[in-house]
Amino acid sequence: MADFARSDDPAVQAQLDRLGALSPGRDILGLERIAELCRRLGDPQNRLPRTFHVAGTNGKGSTARMVTELLAAAGLSVGTYTSPHLEAINERISRNGEPIGDDELGAAIGGVAAVEEVAGITPSYFEILTAAAFAWFADVAVDVAVIEVGMLGRYDATNVADGIVAVLTNVGHDHTDGQGAWRQAIAGEKVGIVKPGSTFVCGETTPELRELLADTPADRTWWRGQDFDCDQHVLALGGRSITLRTPNGVVDDIHLPLHGEHQVDNAAIALAAVEAFFDRALDEDVVREGFAHVTVPGRFEVVHREPTVIIDAAHNLDGAEASAATLRNEFTLHGTIVMVVGFLGGRDPGEMLEALGARDAGFVIACTPDSPRAIPAPEVAAAATGLGIVAESVSSVEDALARALGLAGHDDLILVTGSLYVVGPARTYLRTQADAP
Repeated sequence: MADFARSDDPAVQAQLDRLGALSPGRDILGLERIAELCRRLGDPQNRLPRTFHVAGTNGKGSTARMVTELLAAAGLSVGTYTSPHLEAINERISRNGEPIGDDELGAAIGGVAAVEEVAGITPSYFEILTAAAFAWFADVAVDVAVIEVGMLGRYDATNVADGIVAVLTNVGHDHTDGQGAWRQAIAGEKVGIVKPGSTFVCGETTPELRELLADTPADRTWWRGQDFDCDQHVLALGGRSITLRTPNGVVDDIHLPLHGEHQVDNAAIALAAVEAFFDRALDEDVVREGFAHVTVPGRFEVVHREPTVIIDAAHNLDGAEASAATLRNEFTLHGTIVMVVGFLGGRDPGEMLEALGARDAGFVIACTPDSPRAIPAPEVAAAATGLGIVAESVSSVEDALARALGLAGHDDLILVTGSLYVVGPARTYLRTQADAP
């Protein structure tokens, strides 16, 4: 994934280069540095009129995009902060779906740098971006901000903001060793974003977590399956036709232009969150317009035809299983499946391949993502071979995709998956190939 934006202004470019030189890897969780940064910047997160805060193991990025489109369809100016990015860092900070410009991004980062030196602190990559996002949203005077948690919740840098609506999509197996009461532990961290006076919109339905998830300072809690849900969904061209129910009523005949049954849950969560924000039902035409404009790059996205190439940033077991189910249930295959896969550390390659349904693939091409946490491609290929899958290893994402395109016929399907550090470069490669003379 590219980390660098570009500017013709040397001073701005210096700030972009400074950020790019920082490691985007694991941050030390805690709010002390980001709180001090924001204080020195005049607490821009408190100058935002209203804020949504979205947490969850999977689906939080998709849900944040749906919330953004619904709010925009209702006529509001919406600032959205998500992570990580696919191709360019600008994607993380946007207004009404348009990424921040290079010069604006550089200036925002420069503003953070100016207070770093005075404060005598060394913030992380994510903390710098978070503070820059808050400052920019305040400067351009958005009506509402939609903020996606980076990791967990309680001690995530984004949690210096107080969301009027707090959203939890689900609690899954990620950022954990899977030992003991891991689900309870993760849930406890994620609900740390729920603030006094807020509405908590909870998409997690595991009965064993209900008591824990109910113990928040929220003024009210809406539960998926009880207060809101997707009551009906059927396959439609390019996605699904869905019926959503909230405490305010039912909206049917909604076209959701996304692949994957799991996206209907995200849609139900998003509509409930936005109606909780307005404290009323949205006009049905606004609901349909908002969902009709939803795009989620890198989430089961069809990016090429003949052969069909799908990129999906499934990076944990739950995401991999959802990816396999989507491919199985929504695509009619006339040829062979070729998988291009790469994983980061903390994943068992064999388990991930099984969850992805790799045994159904005719061929697996393993690559090494461009990350210090990457699992080497030969290790992934060996895991595939151990499952009886024909596999080979290729060093880079680009070479792996070129190899897959060379192997695949017009009726075949290529699935590129395993990590955003695979999907992002693959998306860039395909676009540059299409643009080449």
